[in-house]
Amino acid sequence: MKALRAFAAFIAGMVCAGGVAWSQAYPNRPVRVIVPFPPGGANDIVVRIVLPYVSEQMGQQFVIDNRTGAGGTIGTAVAAQSKPDGYTLLIQTVGSHVSNPHLYSKLPYDALRDFVGVAPLASVVPVLSVHPSMPARSVKEFIALAKKRPKEIVFAHAGFGSFGHLNTVILESRTGIQINQVPYKGGGPAVVSLISGETQAIIQPTGELIEHIKAHRARPLGVGSAKRVPQLPDVPAIAETFPGYESTTWVSVFAPAGTPRPIIDRLNTELGNALRDPGISAKLSAVTFDPAHGTREVLAQRMKADYEMIGKLFRQLNIKLD
Repeated sequence: MKALRAFAAFIAGMVCAGGVAWSQAYPNRPVRVIVPFPPGGANDIVVRIVLPYVSEQMGQQFVIDNRTGAGGTIGTAVAAQSKPDGYTLLIQTVGSHVSNPHLYSKLPYDALRDFVGVAPLASVVPVLSVHPSMPARSVKEFIALAKKRPKEIVFAHAGFGSFGHLNTVILESRTGIQINQVPYKGGGPAVVSLISGETQAIIQPTGELIEHIKAHRARPLGVGSAKRVPQLPDVPAIAETFPGYESTTWVSVFAPAGTPRPIIDRLNTELGNALRDPGISAKLSAVTFDPAHGTREVLAQRMKADYEMIGKLFRQLNIKLD
């Protein structure tokens, strides 16, 4: 019996030592980081702030690969089909990652089964904004206008299944309005459509719009968080007009299922170090993305909760794309 226990302890020690060595040797070549939306969206903005620090600390380049289309499903499918060795990562908002399974009957991946969460990076707060030509100057005025003109206000979002699309669904369901949704291939193109006057309204992550808001190219009406955000102190929360309204998400890092735990843990640690760096934290906060590092277990819990919430909402409203 003692011999068996000693042997078991030896094997456990070897596995542990192997895991440590594996994580220390990683990465020994560049890491591909798939962002399934065009440049200029929330996912893209956050990782372009965080990844240079991680690259420097880990001694390898983390190369951003913008794989766009179909509300993030194309890039996500590429990530799901990649080798689970830590050299392909996926950047998604939790909301976007679990919306598509409820929109499409068939997907080339399973969001819960085919991925493992690495770490949340930043919390995301959307802001309802309109083109300056619109007469509405508050959430109340916007809702009243939309009810007078059902299906007439042209509303941009980052593609079906995206966090922006989810926000429009929540806004419609909570306020009773009907809008004319126009999907784009990402948050960046959707925002461009608003400031150019091609569309009239949007509810996208604040970080995608804040510079345009400061330049008066977009007029903010309300933020989706429960309370106002410090970067836009004069912009009320939508909840001030519709109590209980809240819509937020996280930009998060995922890896293909089967990626070794020591590599996941190493990445989680390094990403946490980056988010605790005062310079990185300040850059994120300046564009309204608050650092939100946490464990892979916390991320998995948030994914499960969002999956159930979004599924229930889409079923209630009979939202399906096929």
